[in-house]
Amino acid sequence: MTYLWLCLAALVAGAINSIAGGGTLLTFPTLLGIFRDNGVPADDAGVLANGTSTLALVPGSIAAAWGFRREVKESRHWLKLLILPCLLGGLIGTLLVTRSDPKIFNSLIPWLILTAAILFLLQPLIIRFTGVGVPHARPSRLAIAGIILFQFLVALYGGYFGAGIGILMISALSLIGVGDIHRVNALKTLLASFINAVSAITWVEERKVEWKYALIMAAVSIIGGYLGAHYSRRLNKTLVRWVVIAIGFGVAAFFFYQRWK
Repeated sequence: MTYLWLCLAALVAGAINSIAGGGTLLTFPTLLGIFRDNGVPADDAGVLANGTSTLALVPGSIAAAWGFRREVKESRHWLKLLILPCLLGGLIGTLLVTRSDPKIFNSLIPWLILTAAILFLLQPLIIRFTGVGVPHARPSRLAIAGIILFQFLVALYGGYFGAGIGILMISALSLIGVGDIHRVNALKTLLASFINAVSAITWVEERKVEWKYALIMAAVSIIGGYLGAHYSRRLNKTLVRWVVIAIGFGVAAFFFYQRWK
């Protein structure tokens, strides 16, 4: 039953990531519940679930980035500017979890999930406010420096937890005039894959991954990602986004209730 639940979570998470994002909101609580049920101390279970979930979803993230390789060629200038803050932020963010007292991360779990759910809820407003696909004036050097700093902070959050980083990056990339929605989405996907990859490597080096779960989830998430991409045109993306939002708020409420109880 453990592997059945993990495979279902990874399959749906892979599909959701390819359509609307937010797969972490499924895989993380599933792993956390399994680790706790298997006797892993509550504080350690949160860190271990975070590392295992990140590693499990990395192959799907890299596969999605490869699918956008043509669009990324047109944004190589921005990629060169933003790749370093992505790598540094992802590394530092993960180390903040693995090298600090696990009680800190455990206490933040409900707030992190709630933050991700709010980001998905506000996604249409964020995109409308930043004007995705609308021509922008060439950013000044100060604006570019601000975007680089913002990207580092997004990567820092991505390395620490990660759900919702795509929405944050879309807003920033739109403001600097990367291009139409396809270029923005392509660059966002590639930058997210760098953040997730360096984070996953760090989780492995810190020995905070349960391999027997991560490997099978990774394989199943790739299948889910393929199916999600294949059927995405037939699915209502707005409906999928609301499902993710409902899951996020529901999981957050559950963890807040547990904390209160």
